[in-house]
Amino acid sequence: MERTLIIIDTREQEPFSFDPLRASVERRALPAGDYSLAGFEQRVAVERKSLNDFVSTVIRGRKRFAVELERLRSYERACIVLEGSLADIFGRRYRGGADPASVYGALLWILVDLGIPVIPCGDRQIACRLTQDFLLRFHRMATEAPHAEP
Repeated sequence: MERTLIIIDTREQEPFSFDPLRASVERRALPAGDYSLAGFEQRVAVERKSLNDFVSTVIRGRKRFAVELERLRSYERACIVLEGSLADIFGRRYRGGADPASVYGALLWILVDLGIPVIPCGDRQIACRLTQDFLLRFHRMATEAPHAEP
């Protein structure tokens, strides 16, 4: 089985470690997101956010993040993988004094208004798995016959 080349953005500070039997990795600058695929950098991306980073970004850095989100909206497939759960948001299990309703409202803004899936994975390990599987499934879809079965 040929391994798919996953690109990790050079600005990603805590990169995931993917299954070496399924994917190889290379670090280089991406136009949007933290993870993509070689040859598909303008078509698919995953933005990874720790819970603390997500809260800080959507509350204090919203204008800058909105620019990034606009880039992601132009992709065939993009999502935000959150290393936290909705229970973590409503339980205020993050740094800072942001109101959980405001954080949840920002998540809904991204999801509904912008149409970018935000996937609360609960923890880093599940977020890593989802990122890998999202990218590998996109790769399979993009490179196989148009009517391939799931």
